[in-house]
Amino acid sequence: MAAFTIRVRDDTAKKLEIIAQKIDRSRSYTAAEAIEEYVERQEWQLAEIEAGLAEADAGNFASPDELASVVAKYVKPSRNS
Repeated sequence: MAAFTIRVRDDTAKKLEIIAQKIDRSRSYTAAEAIEEYVERQEWQLAEIEAGLAEADAGNFASPDELASVVAKYVKPSRNS
């Protein structure tokens, strides 16, 4: 395990302290958990972005029919049509 010091705004430190008290953990444990969750989420998001860019670079795009199917799934027709 590595240890290091970080600086956060006073209001963030107070919120962290409140959360740590509510879950009966130390402020250090709670901060470490938050950092680990952030790093995992960022790793996943960046990997997905990179994969999407690689697909785009390879010319792998949705067909017009595939796109229309997705749009139809989430967009309701206008009543004014």
